[in-house]
Amino acid sequence: MKKLSPITPDAPARIRVPLLTQQWLDLCFVHWAVEPEAVAGLLPAGTVPDTYRGVTYVGLVAFRMHRVGWLVLPGVPYLGSFPETNVRLYSVDADGRRGVVFLSMDAARLIPAVMGRIGFRLPYRWSRMGLRVAGDTVTYTSSRRLPGPRGAYSRLTVRVGERIAEPTELEHFLTARWGMHNAFFGGVAHLPNHHPRWPLHRAELTVCQENLIEAAGLPAPRDAPVSVLYSPGVPVRLGRPARPAGIPTP
Repeated sequence: MKKLSPITPDAPARIRVPLLTQQWLDLCFVHWAVEPEAVAGLLPAGTVPDTYRGVTYVGLVAFRMHRVGWLVLPGVPYLGSFPETNVRLYSVDADGRRGVVFLSMDAARLIPAVMGRIGFRLPYRWSRMGLRVAGDTVTYTSSRRLPGPRGAYSRLTVRVGERIAEPTELEHFLTARWGMHNAFFGGVAHLPNHHPRWPLHRAELTVCQENLIEAAGLPAPRDAPVSVLYSPGVPVRLGRPARPAGIPTP
């Protein structure tokens, strides 16, 4: 494996001509620590778990997708705007590029979910979802429709606290991920992204009822999460997929 890319709060490279543009808004990041060997088999061939001090993480990330657009075209207001909740892992490829791997992506719009599954081979699910803001409290709900497993759901409520002036290295590791890894036509590809530095807030998780992590093939968390963060969001540009040069070894 080539040298690992550094953990940086700012994107390493600008994407001049994006494949997609969008905004990620009202994000809740909830993370649990897991042993790397517990998740390695769920990653696409050509990637291994990315670790911080010997540990990797499973993330449950709920947010509002806003105005998804192709290339430099304006974002779509209705079909391109919807709540979404993702279960994700942390990965690194043979070129040392860090990323995330999505195990499931629940979205409230059927057409974008179908396009994501067919066009990008992403694990989108069509779900009944909601996002409600009341003062400093944000509630995210999802109930899966198609494809299954039926009965997969989540309900998260966070109380948003103060802005974090200087996030820790772990907080950057969990949030500043400048690409995703996904299986594309028999191989793995890295899809880069670019956005401003995350504005992060402390958050208190007051409600956490979910089985999305277990439905994604992982044991249900038994302990409290090690990190709960909130962000009002950022505008995002996604680049074109690129394949790594080789296959890493653990």
